[in-house]
Amino acid sequence: MSATPPAVPLHINGRAITVAQGTTVAAALALAAMPVTRTSVRGEARAPLCGMGICQECRVRVDGYVRLACQTLCAAGMHVERLA
Repeated sequence: MSATPPAVPLHINGRAITVAQGTTVAAALALAAMPVTRTSVRGEARAPLCGMGICQECRVRVDGYVRLACQTLCAAGMHVERLA
């Protein structure tokens, strides 16, 4: 029987959620039903596309710094915000 991974509490756009340890920010966004990461210069909603850090569509602000959601693991107390 496998053990359940520890829970990781974080905030996405001001909403508290909890995910399993090892979850990427991109996956947490999808689990929270908030997949949009930013708005393009033309006002279009953007979301993770490639999942490998190549396309840059998953840029979000994590604890004040711009990061790639698909390449960033969730950490306890993390604050993730959509880019304008």
